[in-house]
Amino acid sequence: MELPEGPAALALALALGLGLLLPLLYGRCGSFRFFCKMALYNGLILLLALVAVPLCALRGRDVHNMRIIRGLLQGVKHLYGIRMSVRGAQHFPPRQPYVVVSNHQSSLDLLGMMEVLPDRCVPIAKRELLYMGAVGLVCWLGGIIFIDRKRTSDAISVMAEAARAVRTQDVRVWVFPEGTRNHSGSMLPFKRGAFHLAVQAQVPVVPIVISSYRNFYCKSERRFNPGRCVIQVLPPLPTEGLGPEDVPALTERVRAAMLEAFEGLDRELCPTD
Repeated sequence: MELPEGPAALALALALGLGLLLPLLYGRCGSFRFFCKMALYNGLILLLALVAVPLCALRGRDVHNMRIIRGLLQGVKHLYGIRMSVRGAQHFPPRQPYVVVSNHQSSLDLLGMMEVLPDRCVPIAKRELLYMGAVGLVCWLGGIIFIDRKRTSDAISVMAEAARAVRTQDVRVWVFPEGTRNHSGSMLPFKRGAFHLAVQAQVPVVPIVISSYRNFYCKSERRFNPGRCVIQVLPPLPTEGLGPEDVPALTERVRAAMLEAFEGLDRELCPTD
């Protein structure tokens, strides 16, 4: 048997070297392992989006497509050894629309959302997501509402349209009121758009708290291990009879309740810190 020579031999040696080096780096280097896991996570999201597009396209743009998206994404947590549990699911109003507000920590929030997402519920997402290829297309097919956060007039009109959809089409809306991902281990001040929406539609606000990931995930420390996450659904807060002048107090009341629940879950899941 002849051994390859020249460029072929170099390519073979390089492949063998990488084949030996990569598993060694994965086992010994936490940062390399973190980036591998995050690359796989993002790659899986893209792959599952490609799978979901033709399935959702059969129905067209429809809120019911969120069931397909949720079903495809729910298995991702098992690959990473993340154990998720939901508490307080009985707090979801059974037969009426509402606005869900949730804390926002990282891209892993997608897994928590899919774990608890109610039927006929769509997130409000930044418009940039719409242009992310298959991911943007499947989000559009799922009925996700896109908002341009840089244009106040656009944001107001989108929220007004969302309020009409909530009232007339029995749609539930999921909003991250912090407005951006927050890795601080607490909660940023809440923007008031979600609460204006709920008051305008006269529907309850349902707060959902996703526990801190710090017992298994930390971006700054390049750490991503198996772990446990709890999603807590808090009792809904009614908005009947409230007006725009009541929105600031409602916003702070919801944030205070969510922050208390978040800190309680953190003490439970990380008791030695």
